[in-house]
Amino acid sequence: MGNGALDGAVIAVAGAGGPAGRAALLRLAEAGATVVGADNDPERLAEAVDAARYAHGGATVTGETVDLLDLDSTRAWADRTEKEFGHVDGVVHLVGGWRGSTTFTKTELGDWDLLEKLLIRTVQHTSLAFHEALQRSDRGRYLLISAAGASSPTAGNAAYSAAKAAAEAWTLAMADYFRKAGGEQGPTSAAAILVVKALVHEAMRAERPNAKFAGFTDVRDLADAVAGVWDKPAAEVNGNRLWLTEKP
Repeated sequence: MGNGALDGAVIAVAGAGGPAGRAALLRLAEAGATVVGADNDPERLAEAVDAARYAHGGATVTGETVDLLDLDSTRAWADRTEKEFGHVDGVVHLVGGWRGSTTFTKTELGDWDLLEKLLIRTVQHTSLAFHEALQRSDRGRYLLISAAGASSPTAGNAAYSAAKAAAEAWTLAMADYFRKAGGEQGPTSAAAILVVKALVHEAMRAERPNAKFAGFTDVRDLADAVAGVWDKPAAEVNGNRLWLTEKP
């Protein structure tokens, strides 16, 4: 366990308690990383952390309840993580949420209020809190998980698609920061976007055994793709959208 690009890395996972977060904790721990998870649901987070520890004996996997909607709390989490482990080499943003409507005209602006917090504000806070630590790392990566709808919105997903598009723009601005900080030698750290149509996991398949989930990305495949970003040079991934589904 742990002889590749992630061996000895310290990776923070925001939204670690959900199905995608659980898969990411498992995969990153398997790769030899120290994994620091955060979620707003302490019980769900504890289960995810325990599962990763159990699956990979000897791996360092910790969890902390953090209010990612509060910038000071998020910065304190980033500072504690770097102080405790000496460096931070990655942030994986897996905070999700979805609201939709049957038609464009029935869009509820209250949905935007919720999604702006979950999908944009948490990106702003985690990126601002960790960007200096990631720049100090020799393999820093900030990874946003986004959706194909950000670049091809449908009538019933106006709020969701707009929020995802805003989160992508913010992440690309962070990528420009890394590009400029790298100067003529090129960036040593990177911000990138992994694009899916939607995610699927075992519980969803169990609930709908006859569903095909066409074009969906399994959370385990997403976790593999996340880990794989560290196998590529920063300049190769910085500012790019890495598609895990067909482009619209």
